[in-house]
Parts: sequence; structure tokens; C-alpha cells
Amino acid sequence: MPIQLDTERGKVYVTDEVIATIAGSAALECYGLVGMASKNKLKDGIAELLRRDNLGRGVDVRREADVVHIDLYIIVSYGTKISEVAHNIQSKVKYVLNDIVGLHVDFVNIFVQGVRVSS
Repeated sequence: MPIQLDTERGKVYVTDEVIATIAGSAALECYGLVGMASKNKLKDGIAELLRRDNLGRGVDVRREADVVHIDLYIIVSYGTKISEVAHNIQSKVKYVLNDIVGLHVDFVNIFVQGVRVSS
């Protein structure tokens, strides 16, 4: 069910897939992130790194009443401070969704699925 935004010119409906893609793109701009990981799939204990066209698969958008929660499944770069990377991603995703969509996000949960050496 899409999110309905009321504007002075009418109503705008934004689907969860669009929100997930915007959140994934915003997260990829942050330093220390290698990429998004699949939220459902672990092969032999190793997280699957998603390509840029599958960003929505690493993001889960949940709505409870008027509250929006976003879960991001990520792979971080080896040698970076994971807590700082996670905090930067949370801030960036909240800012971008508020700026582009006008959506107030209450929680951005980060699930680190793996650590990789970035090339």
C-alpha cells in the first residue's frame, strides 16, 4: 500500500519500492559502505553483495500507523569504524527521504551482514 502525501496541488502516492530504492541510493553515497546485502540470503555464511539495480532488495520499509521504519542490510568496508558508518548512513537516509519525498522517518535500523575489503 503506497504512502499518501497531501500537497497543495493534490495527492502524491509513493510506493514502498520507491522509498527502498531512494534509501539504498542514499546509503551508497556514504563512506565505508561496500554495498547493500540481500536481507534474506546468506550463501555459506557469506552475504550476497547486491548490484546497483537491486538496491531495494537490501532495504525493508515498514509502516505502523503513522510511523515509518526502514531496515538496511549492508556490507561495510574493512578497517572502518562500523558504528560511525552506521550513524552516517542513518543520518543520510533520514535527510534524503525528508528532502526528496517529504517523508519523516522515525527509525533507520542498520544490519551489518558482512565486512569486505573494498577495491
